[in-house]
Amino acid sequence: MMKNKCVFLDRDGVLNEDSPNYAYQLDQFKILPGVPEALQRLKDAGYLLIVVTNQSGIALGIYTQQEMKACHNYLQETCGGIIDYFYFSPYHPKVTESLSRKPGALLFEKGIARFNVDPQASWMIGDRERDLIPAKQLGVKTVLISNETTPGSPWNFTVPDLTTATQQILSK
Repeated sequence: MMKNKCVFLDRDGVLNEDSPNYAYQLDQFKILPGVPEALQRLKDAGYLLIVVTNQSGIALGIYTQQEMKACHNYLQETCGGIIDYFYFSPYHPKVTESLSRKPGALLFEKGIARFNVDPQASWMIGDRERDLIPAKQLGVKTVLISNETTPGSPWNFTVPDLTTATQQILSK
């Protein structure tokens, strides 16, 4: 059976505006410019699209899984239903330790197993190092979304946004 290529995506700061007070209210959940188009280009190139996100506000009692899922449904509707799956970790280290919380690799391992993903042909796009550490450990190529580039960075690319990340991935 042929393995699939995949782009794993962090949510906050990659697909939608990040907020220090958590992004969970639909009226404040802002999808970043160019996201639907970038995801469509990746999908058209044959990539599975899997969101892998820490949602520690659930463990802290700030918001519910239902509120998070409403944001995911909105994101999915805005992007034409092309995201293949959402994996999330509701844990926070102050409350409960979990291997599913990035930088743990469990959510990636679940996606790789469920969707028969070839890590060597896949990418992870995140806006924090902890998003990329488990991907790198599993042999998935990495893109850091940041306006700061660090010489000698362990990531394959550092780019300012998902549109640029998509261009980099599709040029390889």
